[in-house]
Amino acid sequence: MAVASFTPSKSLCRSHSPSSSRSSPPSISSSIGFSDGRRGSWARIVSGGLDLAGRSHAPAEMLVGSTSKEASSGIDGWRRRRRRRGGVGAIMCSADGIGSGLEIEQQQGLAAVVIPERAKVLALVALVMCLCNADRVVMSVAVVPLASQYGWSSSFMGIVQSSFLWGYPISNIAGGALADRYGSKRVMAWGVVFWSIATFLTPWAARHSTAMLLAIRALFGLAEGVAIPSMSTHLFRWFPCNERASAVGIAMAGFHLGNVMSLLVSPIILSSVGINGTFAFFASLGFVWLSAWTGRIPNDPRDSPDISHSELQLIRAGKIDSKTESSQLPPLRHLFSKLPALAVVLANVANNWGYFVLLSWMPVYFKTVYNVNLKQAAWFSAVPFGVMALSGYLAGASSDLMIKSGSSIIHVRKLMQTIGFIGPAVSLLLLRYAQTPTSAAVLMTMALSFSAFSQAGYFLNIQDIAPKHAGFLLGITNSVGTLAAIISTVGAGLFVQWMGSFQAFLTLTAAIYFVIAIFYNLHATAEQVFF
Repeated sequence: MAVASFTPSKSLCRSHSPSSSRSSPPSISSSIGFSDGRRGSWARIVSGGLDLAGRSHAPAEMLVGSTSKEASSGIDGWRRRRRRRGGVGAIMCSADGIGSGLEIEQQQGLAAVVIPERAKVLALVALVMCLCNADRVVMSVAVVPLASQYGWSSSFMGIVQSSFLWGYPISNIAGGALADRYGSKRVMAWGVVFWSIATFLTPWAARHSTAMLLAIRALFGLAEGVAIPSMSTHLFRWFPCNERASAVGIAMAGFHLGNVMSLLVSPIILSSVGINGTFAFFASLGFVWLSAWTGRIPNDPRDSPDISHSELQLIRAGKIDSKTESSQLPPLRHLFSKLPALAVVLANVANNWGYFVLLSWMPVYFKTVYNVNLKQAAWFSAVPFGVMALSGYLAGASSDLMIKSGSSIIHVRKLMQTIGFIGPAVSLLLLRYAQTPTSAAVLMTMALSFSAFSQAGYFLNIQDIAPKHAGFLLGITNSVGTLAAIISTVGAGLFVQWMGSFQAFLTLTAAIYFVIAIFYNLHATAEQVFF
C-alpha cells in the first residue's frame, strides 16, 4: 500500500533529515510524499528539494515547531498509527489556505482523498446555514397562496412574515452566550431540532388559527436565532485568523444559497404536493443534517480524534489556550458605552433592515409591481441571492488576501463595510427607474451583492474587538438588528397598503445605509475592546 500527499501551495513543513541538509537537489513548487511499509523505504519531494533515503522517517507534520521531546512523542504516535494502518505512514504537509493539506491515500489500487478536518467542519456549517435560510424563505413563497386561501391583507402578510423575528432576539443573546460557554455544537444541534419541528407544523398552525400560526412562527424564529452566533463561534475556534474571512464567506454563501434553493424549489413542490408537502420536505432535511453533525465534529479542534498535528498547529497559532474562554459576560451598560461596539451594533441594524425587506418582500414586489406569476417571481428573486453567495465569498477571500499582504485589519474592515452599505443604497435609489422586471432584478442583484461585503466588515469586526465574548456580542447585535428587521418588514407592508408603492420605503432604507456607513467609518476599530 502506498500513500501520497500533496499541497498545491507553499508548504509550511520543515525537514529535519540530515540528508536534506547535505545536498542541494533541484527545487520544485509542490510537495509529494510516498512510502512503502513493506520495504521500509520512502521518497519525498518538497519545494526545497528531493530527499531519498533507504530508511523510514517520521512525517514532517510531527516535526513542525516541535521540541526534541515533542518530536519524539510525535514520532512514537506516528509509528503507532503506522502499525494501525498496516505499516504505512501518511505524510501530510500543511499549507496556506482552507484547502491545504490534501492527502491522497492509495490502497490495493483504490485512491481515497482525505481532506483537512476544518474543511469538513466548514462544509457542514455551510449546509446548516443553507437549511437555516431555506426553511425561513419557504414562508416568503408560501405566504402568497396562504394569503389567497385565508384572505389575508398586505398588512397582515407583513405581520406573519415578521412573526419569525419575535423570538429571534432572545435566542440570539442566549445562543451566543451558551455557545461561548459550552460550545456551539450542542447549541446548533438543538436549534436545528426545534426549527425543523416548527417548519413541519406551520401548515397545521395556519389551518388551526391565526394565533397558533404566529406562535409557531415565533418558535421557529426562537430556534433559528442560535444559528449565526453558533456559526461564528464555531468557525472562530476552527480557523486561523488569515482564513476566517474566507470561512465566513463560504458559510454565508451557504446561507444565501438557501434563499435560492427555497425560492426555486418551493413553487415546484407547492404545485406538485401542496403546502403541507413543501414544509415537510424542508423540515426533513434538518434531521438528515443532524445525523452528520452529531458524529465526529467536536466544539474544539483539540478534541478531534482525526485532526493532524500540523493542521492543529495552524489553527491554534496565536489563539488563547483555554477552551472555555470566559465565564463572565460584559455588562450591557459597559458594552453600549463603547463606540466601537455601538458601531457594529448599528451596522447590524442597517444590514438587517435592508436584507429583510428584500428577503421578505421580493416575491411580492415582482408580483405586485410587474404582475409576474409566482414561479417567475421566484426566479427573479432567486438570482440576486445566488450572486450574493458568490460576492460574499469573494469579499472574504479578498479581505484575507489584503490582510496577508500587510494591509491594516481595520482599514480592510472599513473598506468592506463601506462597499457593503454604499453599494446597496445607490442600487435601491436607482430601482425607481427600472421599467422591466429584468432591470429591477439586475438592480436588486447589485444591492444584495454589495451588501454581502458586510460579512467581511462589521461581522468579522466583532471577533476583533471581543474575541472572548464574540458569540454574546454577536447575539446582542443580531437582537438589536432583529428589532430593526421587524420594523422594516412590517413597515414595508404598511407603506404598500397606505401609499400603494414600495419606492418610498426603499428610499428610506437607502438613507439608513448612508448614515450608518459614515458612523461606522468614524468609530470602528480592530483593537480588542472587551477582555
